[in-house]
Amino acid sequence: MSETTPARVPRHPGIYLLPNLFTTGAMFAGFYAIVVSIGGHFTDAAIAVFVAALLDGIDGRVARLTHTQSEFGVQYDSLSDLVSFGLAPSLVMYNWSLSSLREFGPLPGKIGWAAAFIYAVCAALRLARFNTQVALRTSATSRVCPAPRRRRCACRSCGAWTTGAFPARNWTWSCRSWR
Repeated sequence: MSETTPARVPRHPGIYLLPNLFTTGAMFAGFYAIVVSIGGHFTDAAIAVFVAALLDGIDGRVARLTHTQSEFGVQYDSLSDLVSFGLAPSLVMYNWSLSSLREFGPLPGKIGWAAAFIYAVCAALRLARFNTQVALRTSATSRVCPAPRRRRCACRSCGAWTTGAFPARNWTWSCRSWR
């Protein structure tokens, strides 16, 4: 009276690439946001971070739907998140607003790049904490690491200023809005 489980049909090896392609697309969008922000195209940078957020939401769902979750995918997704939602927003905000603090002297300029760096460090620490807790969770209780609100706020602020809704380089207003 023993039940035999049906043998799983072997999957095509290419199916394992599918979620990683979405992760790679999200990382590319974050990298693109950094590159275009250096050139002063901040609206394009904000859109690129938004596209990265969409692709980041898709990659995990695709992995679960195709049953291709792996430890490699978890780690690769975290590295992509660090680029797309840690480095990209901090460098976009630095290039867009915080770099202008140099006009007020060397100390405010250093405060600007330090603020951008602290944001990137906080994102890295958050992802590292999540990765260490992934192993402690069972599949029944596992949750996807929720997207931080900071990236949406940074994209909206940058998009609003560059479209003319607010005066550009008005860093005092942006400091008040983060309280």
